[in-house]
Amino acid sequence: MDLETLRAFKQAEYEEAADGYRAVGDMAGAAMDTVENQVSSGIRARLTGKAAEAALGELKELAKNFHYAQTECDLVSTALNGFAFDMAVAKRNLDAATADAEANGCTVNPNGSVTFPAGAKPGADKVAEGGTVTGSAGGTDTSDAIERQAINIHPNPYYGRALGYANRIADALKEAADADAKWAPKLRALKADDDLKVSDKDWADAQSDTSGVREAGESYLNSLPQPPKDGSPKDNSAWWKGLTPEQQEAWLAMRPDRVGALDGLPSPIRDEANRVVLAEKQGAYRTELDSIPKPPANEWTWITAGMYPAKVHTDEWMEWDKKYGDRYRELEGALKGMDSIQARFDRTGERGLPEAYLLGFSAEGNGRAIVANGNPDTADHQAVYVPGTTSNLSGINGDIERMQNVWRVADAQHNGSVSTITWLGYDAPQDIVKDSPFSHYADDGAPAYNRFMDGLDASRSVDTDPHRTAIGHSYGTTLIGSAARQGDLHADDVILAGSPGVQVPKAEQLDVPKGHVWNEEADGDPVPDIGRFGHGGLDWDGPFQIPSDPTFGANQMATDTEGHSDYWKEGTESLKNQGLVVAGSGDNVKLKPPPNLTPGVR
Repeated sequence: MDLETLRAFKQAEYEEAADGYRAVGDMAGAAMDTVENQVSSGIRARLTGKAAEAALGELKELAKNFHYAQTECDLVSTALNGFAFDMAVAKRNLDAATADAEANGCTVNPNGSVTFPAGAKPGADKVAEGGTVTGSAGGTDTSDAIERQAINIHPNPYYGRALGYANRIADALKEAADADAKWAPKLRALKADDDLKVSDKDWADAQSDTSGVREAGESYLNSLPQPPKDGSPKDNSAWWKGLTPEQQEAWLAMRPDRVGALDGLPSPIRDEANRVVLAEKQGAYRTELDSIPKPPANEWTWITAGMYPAKVHTDEWMEWDKKYGDRYRELEGALKGMDSIQARFDRTGERGLPEAYLLGFSAEGNGRAIVANGNPDTADHQAVYVPGTTSNLSGINGDIERMQNVWRVADAQHNGSVSTITWLGYDAPQDIVKDSPFSHYADDGAPAYNRFMDGLDASRSVDTDPHRTAIGHSYGTTLIGSAARQGDLHADDVILAGSPGVQVPKAEQLDVPKGHVWNEEADGDPVPDIGRFGHGGLDWDGPFQIPSDPTFGANQMATDTEGHSDYWKEGTESLKNQGLVVAGSGDNVKLKPPPNLTPGVR
């Protein structure tokens, strides 16, 4: 990097190019939305057969192309802005050094050296001749000490000043050279294959590109307004609204994981960020899974131990399992969950199902997924469902389908728009025997649930307030109870299904108006009995009551399902009753007859 090149640098040119890429990315994003939520959803709503399936397959690939183009264009735009930012800092430093030099009678030469005039130090007998000095960048303690000694010895007072200006110029040129060297490979990496298929490898590369731009753009990102530390959803919302479009794009491009996790941000923004994280993680995980040797086909063998044969794993399989098993199963489970989320996207329009919003996602540990049917920011009715024990990313499909079913019933009431949300935003107990007896899973997850519920208020984009229902299943009801005990639940109704206990003794302590706590206990569901006869099976030492018991004070809804897992089965009264509550039509819910009345009489 030389002086004339840095002097000629025009920040605006790169920012204009960044704006162009951002515009292309926005168009690609809009095209993806049109393909997924208008064209494809329209086909699903109206057409069936092989031709429709083939068309949907082609449209899915087209949407992938638009999504990939949007992601890469946003990265290019952010990289150009980051490069322009770094170069502008160097140019400002150069301009300041040049201006200071000229103001003190020195001349900056085209090669970066500085010529100083003749001059004499106070008390000197004669004037010392002028000269030219060349600076050096990034001096050490030793070199700085030698320079100071030379300045003190030199008879011309301008010598020291000129050397200081020359060093500043050298530093500015090095800053520019470092910026160029840092950003050039990142920009060169932002290119796609010359085909029309977006593969797992492409998305894995996109994840690498995101990391590269984030690494190179650290100083640029740090210069932007930062999200409030431990901010409330309202604080997060105010921060996002205060950013310029360029700043919002930078955060989305470099830290989609962070943007997607912030409660209070608009649902479409969180969805955009989390879909990038999902696509990149899918690509990376599939690429890694493909690199691991497949498990041996001969997994089992028989051996004779004593008088009876026993089925055991083969030595070959055991060796594979020791080296690869845990990671292989972890990747398979996470990918299964990601595929379930993608399958929900692909069902938009099917039997009237609205567009989906991915409001939270992480593949780490047991995983996180928050999936909404319909936009909660504009919906008249919202429902936020918490699954229970054994819930994790790999099994998210069933929980997503439950809220689809609730959406269909609630929407069919024609009492306003509806958004139903599957909230797997906590570490649920993974083992009924070893984990579910402990209340810390609920206590640890409850604050996150409260923040999410608060965030639904902060992200509201219409003037009307929504009607909101909290729904819990099994251990998820315990979390809702803990959320009410620890803070403000921010709900109008609460639905509990198959609950072992909720950490509060009375329905009135669940932060909703009197008469707005609803409970379902199906025949043959053992979990309420575990709570009833085993103190909830939980280590909670406060007042404890099972919502199914009359003294708790909940409305006991009629159920026609059996067991612990069918409360959301389509066509059942159990599901219909939940949908009525979600739609604000609780007066139409069918209740169980009180124990002291004749069956069938309310």
